[in-house]
Amino acid sequence: MFKVSKEYSVYSMNANNIPALRVPAKSQIEFETFDCFENQICSEHDEFGGLDFSRVNPATGPVYIEGAEPGDILSVTIDKIEVAEKGVSVASDNMGVIADLLDGYTIKVISIENDMAIFSDKIQIPINKMIGVIGVAPRDGEDIATGVPDYHGGNMDCKEITEARVLYLPVNVPGALLSVGDIHAVMADGEICGCGLEISGKVTLTVDVVKNKEHIKNPMLFSDTHIMTIASHVDLDIAVQMAVADMAKYLICEYNFDPKEVAILMSMAADVRICQVVDPKKTIRVEFPRHLCK
Repeated sequence: MFKVSKEYSVYSMNANNIPALRVPAKSQIEFETFDCFENQICSEHDEFGGLDFSRVNPATGPVYIEGAEPGDILSVTIDKIEVAEKGVSVASDNMGVIADLLDGYTIKVISIENDMAIFSDKIQIPINKMIGVIGVAPRDGEDIATGVPDYHGGNMDCKEITEARVLYLPVNVPGALLSVGDIHAVMADGEICGCGLEISGKVTLTVDVVKNKEHIKNPMLFSDTHIMTIASHVDLDIAVQMAVADMAKYLICEYNFDPKEVAILMSMAADVRICQVVDPKKTIRVEFPRHLCK
């Protein structure tokens, strides 16, 4: 297994980032990651405004995957997510969708015990370990901050990007240049305050290259039970339209569904979910049951 230290971090994804590692296809890679604040918060008494915000949302990498070429798909199997013993979450009057209800900021340090997040003496939340930032370099000439989601992946904050899932990312530059960060121990759909339970840890992935999938233009995710399309846009309505259209196209191209029937079938069986509404671009996923793909 290959390993990449969190000291190899980037704050934007682009074709000019120098690879921390080169690996062949079908390799397993362990990414060590900071939390989204680059571990700058150590106590509930820290000064949130004193953070170096140029160091927010670091992603470990990138890793160059040999044989990955523009037009291919990078297949990423999420084998394991390990989290630290405690994480942090912040509510602030300049973050999230209810910021106008807040005054100043609150930092909460939350311990993990027996796979439960100890929110308080009375409240314990089962952890749902997931990856907030995972993506490849965008097209040559583009530079996208790690805090922004788009067609290359990035800060999708999709809670279904978890263990035992396969993520498809369209390859835009030779080697793909995969980077990973922003693990959450707990996060709900929407991430409404701008934070989940932000935590450092390790992510173990297996990467492969898939050819002849030119109809896939945005990230896709596969579980044992569902196919998921993921799309991001500043306008939430447009993100919905993109993710729905991507699912329709996938079902037509992969399973030879009649286009007229796809719309009816998806209206009956495809669920539209909000991943997050707090990043510069909002992210939507559409979930379709695999057992209907016949």
